[in-house]
Amino acid sequence: MITSALTQSLATCVMSLVLMACSGPVRSATAAPAERPSASHEAAVVPAQQAGTFTVDFAREQAAKPEGWQPLFNGTNLDGWVNVNTSPTTWTVGKDEAGTPVIVCSGTPTGVMRTDHQFRNFVFEMEFSHRKAGGNAGLFVWSDAICARGVPFTRSIEVQVMDGVESRLPDGRLRYTSQGDIFAIHGASMVPDRPHPEGWERCLPSEDRTKPAPEWNHYRVICVDGTIKLEVNGKEVSGGKDVKPRQGYICLESEGSPIWFRNLRIKVLPENRMLMPTPEMRADPELAEFRPLYDGTLDQWTMPKESEGHWKASGWTLNFDGQGGDLWSKESFGDFELIADWRWTGKSQGTMRRPVIGPKGDVLRNADGSEMTEEIDEYDSGIFLRGKPESQVNMWNWSVGSGEVWGYRTNPNLPAAVREACTPVEKADAPIGQWNRFRIRMQGEVLNVWLNGKHVLKDATLPGVPASGPIGLQKHGSPVEWANISVRKL
Repeated sequence: MITSALTQSLATCVMSLVLMACSGPVRSATAAPAERPSASHEAAVVPAQQAGTFTVDFAREQAAKPEGWQPLFNGTNLDGWVNVNTSPTTWTVGKDEAGTPVIVCSGTPTGVMRTDHQFRNFVFEMEFSHRKAGGNAGLFVWSDAICARGVPFTRSIEVQVMDGVESRLPDGRLRYTSQGDIFAIHGASMVPDRPHPEGWERCLPSEDRTKPAPEWNHYRVICVDGTIKLEVNGKEVSGGKDVKPRQGYICLESEGSPIWFRNLRIKVLPENRMLMPTPEMRADPELAEFRPLYDGTLDQWTMPKESEGHWKASGWTLNFDGQGGDLWSKESFGDFELIADWRWTGKSQGTMRRPVIGPKGDVLRNADGSEMTEEIDEYDSGIFLRGKPESQVNMWNWSVGSGEVWGYRTNPNLPAAVREACTPVEKADAPIGQWNRFRIRMQGEVLNVWLNGKHVLKDATLPGVPASGPIGLQKHGSPVEWANISVRKL
C-alpha cells in the first residue's frame, strides 16, 4: 500500500515534467470499470503536443530517481497478484537466507501468475535466484489476462529467466541463451534490436551477464510505447521495438523448476495521448474477470468412483482416457461464462456413418426421401451446463460442427426456432489433434457459444434449463485433453 504522501510526490514529479515542455493540462488516465487501477499505479496522460517526449532515455532518467517507485510485492502475502492457471501451492511467500521476503515458485505446474491490473509505460525491477542449476522460468510483460489457446502461457513479450542453458546452430551461431533473451510469444509481435540468425522475433543478448544458480540476478525492464529494453545486473543487453500488444499485465512464470523472486518494484511512467494503444494493442480487461476452474489439481471437481484413474491432473492439462464417468464441478453456477481448451487424443472410436444435419437442425434428405449420411471418424464428448445432461454443448466430428446442443436440437416437442438456434451456424473445429477453444456464455435461458473465435451458437434459448447447477465434462468414449478451463460469474 502506498502512502498518500508518496502518491502526492509522484504526481508532483509528473506534473513538473509535463509543465516544463508544455502548458497543456495533465489528467488521470480513465480505465474501464473492471480494470480501474489503484491510485498508486495510475499514470498521467499528457497532451498530443508531447508526442515523442517519453523515450527510453527519459525512462532511464526517471528510474534513477528515488521517488515514485512502488512495490509489487508487499513481503507478507500475494495481494496484487492473480493466479492464472497454476495450483494453490505453486506460489507462496518465504524468506531467503538473510531473512528477506521472497516469492517462492515451486515450478509446478507450468503456468503463470499475473498482476491484478495493467501497465503501459513503466520501469520494472526484480531479483531472482534459481534454486537448482539449469532452471527455467520467465517474466512476461504487456501480457493478456489469460493463457493463449492450448498453451500454459499468455500472449506477451517474454523476458527469459533461465540458468545455464543455450542452443547453437551447426555453424556455431546462437539460437537462444540464458543471458536475457527477449521474444514475442503466442500472438504477440516484436522487431528485435538485432536480427535473429533464424529470423525469429527474438533478441539475443549482447553479452553474458547472468550469475549461475543459486546466485541472485537483477533485471531492469523498460517498457515505453512498444519499445522494450532489458538490463541484466546493471547493463543493457537486449531489446525490441514495434511491440504488439503494448499495454497489459506483468506475469511471473512457473516452468518446471524452483525459483525465488524478491524486491519487485515498478515506476509507472506518463502516457502520451497521441500514442494511446488501440484495442488490439492492449490486453482485454474483460478477461481479467475469469478465474481457473482447473488449477493443476482436481480439488474443484467431484470424482465419481467409476472415474478414478481415468481423469488425471497432468500439470497444466487435464487428461481423460474416454472411460469411466463424467467429471462435475463442485461449485454450481447460474449466469456464467466459461472458457475451455480441448483437443482429441488417441484413436477415434472407429469409422461410422452419421446423419448430415442441415442449418435448421433437421437431418437432410436424399432425393428418394432417405436420410443423408456421411462416413466420419467418430469422436464424441461435451460440456454439460447447470447440471442438466440435455443442456450439453457437444464436441464431436460431425460435419455440423461442435457447439450443437443435442438435447434441445433433437427434441420434437420444442418449436422449430429453438431447435434451429441450437444448431451451429458453421463448423469451426480445428483438425483432429489440434487445440480448440470454447467460450460459452449462459445467461438465464439464453446460450451463446464461440468456437475458435467463431460465434457458432447465437442466442439459443434452452427452455426449462435449471437456474443453477454444476458444469460437467462428459465421458462419451473418446480420449480428450483439457486445458485453461476458467470461469467468471455474470
